[in-house]
Amino acid sequence: MIETGELRRGSTIEIDGTLYQVIEVDHIKMGRGSAQVRMKLRDIRAGHIVDKSVQAGTRFTRARVERQPAQYLYSEGDLYYFMNTETFDQFPVNGSRVEEALPYLKENLTCNLLMYGEEAVGIELPAAVELAVVQTDPGLRGDTAQGGTKSASLETGHTVNVPLFINTGDVLKIDTRTGQYLERASK
Repeated sequence: MIETGELRRGSTIEIDGTLYQVIEVDHIKMGRGSAQVRMKLRDIRAGHIVDKSVQAGTRFTRARVERQPAQYLYSEGDLYYFMNTETFDQFPVNGSRVEEALPYLKENLTCNLLMYGEEAVGIELPAAVELAVVQTDPGLRGDTAQGGTKSASLETGHTVNVPLFINTGDVLKIDTRTGQYLERASK
């Protein structure tokens, strides 16, 4: 069992037989009465998001989600195929379950496959991924008084703001939690 005070972003709980992943948790103390906890939850199987308010201290069943090392192989329609790097088993994952990861997914990317029993319910990306710049405008020296930025399109189609010295063909480290440029990857 997990109590509302222990809930964090990314926690997986079960409510009335439905698996939910916690997106946001807000503890609200009222002037009178007991504290409330407002949660934004994603239904892991259906993909939709629900808002739920409960009393502080409410207990939920913790869903046992196992993490397995996996490699992204390819997509076919709305299915994304991952291979367990230990057993070489392949698992199709519905596009709605990997929607937030799509800007960072490229072939052969190593990540964690989230398994609930025998069912693949999602993926967990590494903290940063390396992606190549496919298009960006040239940065001209002296354009700004302070460090300026420009837009760059990455190989996955994701667009990110980068410093002026970044050129087409550079490989960048991108933070998967915020979607922002971190640094130029070492060559």
